[in-house]
Amino acid sequence: MRSTLVFFVFFLFFPLASPCFAVEKDSVPSEGSSVTVLIYHRFGEDKYPTTNIGVERFREQLEFLKNNDYRVIPLEELVTLLQGGAKLPEKTVVITIDDGYRSVYENGWPLLKEYGYPFTVFIYAKATENEHWNYMTWLQIKEMKAAGVDFQNHGFTHDHMAFKSPEMNMDEYRAWIRADLAVSTRILSEELKERPRFFAVPYGEYNRTLLEEIRSFGYEAILLQNPGSVSSDTDPFSIPREPILGNEWSSIPHLQMILERVDLPLTEEIPAAGKLTDNLPELFGARLLYPERYIPGTLGIYVSELGWKEASRKNDFVSIANDSTLSRRINRVAVSGREKESGRTAIRYWMLVGE
Repeated sequence: MRSTLVFFVFFLFFPLASPCFAVEKDSVPSEGSSVTVLIYHRFGEDKYPTTNIGVERFREQLEFLKNNDYRVIPLEELVTLLQGGAKLPEKTVVITIDDGYRSVYENGWPLLKEYGYPFTVFIYAKATENEHWNYMTWLQIKEMKAAGVDFQNHGFTHDHMAFKSPEMNMDEYRAWIRADLAVSTRILSEELKERPRFFAVPYGEYNRTLLEEIRSFGYEAILLQNPGSVSSDTDPFSIPREPILGNEWSSIPHLQMILERVDLPLTEEIPAAGKLTDNLPELFGARLLYPERYIPGTLGIYVSELGWKEASRKNDFVSIANDSTLSRRINRVAVSGREKESGRTAIRYWMLVGE
C-alpha cells in the first residue's frame, strides 16, 4: 500500500513530458552528457498497477537497451564518477529497485541475470525483518548478494521522513531520523556483512534536514525520486531517478523519451528545495550553470499545482511570477529547455515541502 500511494502521487505531480516553447537553431555546442537512473518496484504483480511492470514489458525494455547499445553500469560506478567530477559516458543506464518485493527475486532477477545487467535493490528493512509475505527473505537476499547483486538502504520503517510531527521540536525530529537510520544501518550491516553505502529516501520525500542527517551517517550517495538525468554537475547526495511503472510510463516510447533527456544544471533554486517558508512564493526560478547551452524561447518552469509556463530569462536567471498560494503538501518544480546543438530536452527537478 505504501508504494501504491507514492506512485499515485507521481501521476499527479509529474507531466509525462516537458514542453518546448519555441525552437531556434543555433551553433553553440552542448557539453553535457547524462546517465539515466531507472527505478522499479514490482515485477509481474498486476494487482498493483501503480508500482508494477509486467514481466514481458520488462523484457522489452531490457531488449531495447541491448539493441540500442545502452551500457548498464552498477550504481557504485556512477557514484565513483560523480565523486571524481568525471564527465559521464553517453548512452548509459543504472537500474535500481526499491523496497525488496518478492517479485524481484521471482520475476525481475531472472531476466536481469539473462541480460547480464547489474542492479541495486534498496531494502525496506522492517518488512524483511518481520518476514512479510510479499517481501524477499534474508535467505533470498543473501543468495542474490552472493551472485553479485548490490543491496543498499531504504530505511527501517519506510516512514514519511520529510514531515516533522507538530509534537516534535527540531532536536526531537533529528533524533527520530537518526534512530531510524541507526536501526536500518545496523540490520543491513549484520545481515549482509557489509555496511550500506547508499540510501534511497522513502517515497522520494526530502528536506534539507533529512538529507543532512543521512549524509552525517556516512552515506556516500542519496537517491531521490525526482525525475531527470544525472550529469557530472549532479550532487551525489541528490541523485534523480526515472520511475518505470504502470502502462504509459513503462512503454518503450516513454523509456526512449527519458533516455534521450539530459540534465539541466543549476546553481540556485528559488524557492530552495525542501521546507517552504512561505506558501505564496512571489516567483519560481533558477540560475542556469550553462545558460549559453539552450535555445532562447524554449525555457519553461513547471510547478505541480500550476503546470508548465514559459519562463522569463535575464542573463543566467529564469523565472515565472506567481500569485497562487500552494495548498499541496508536496510540490515539485522543474526547469526545462532545449539544447542548441543536440536538440535534446534538458530538465532538472526539485521538491518543495509545505505544511
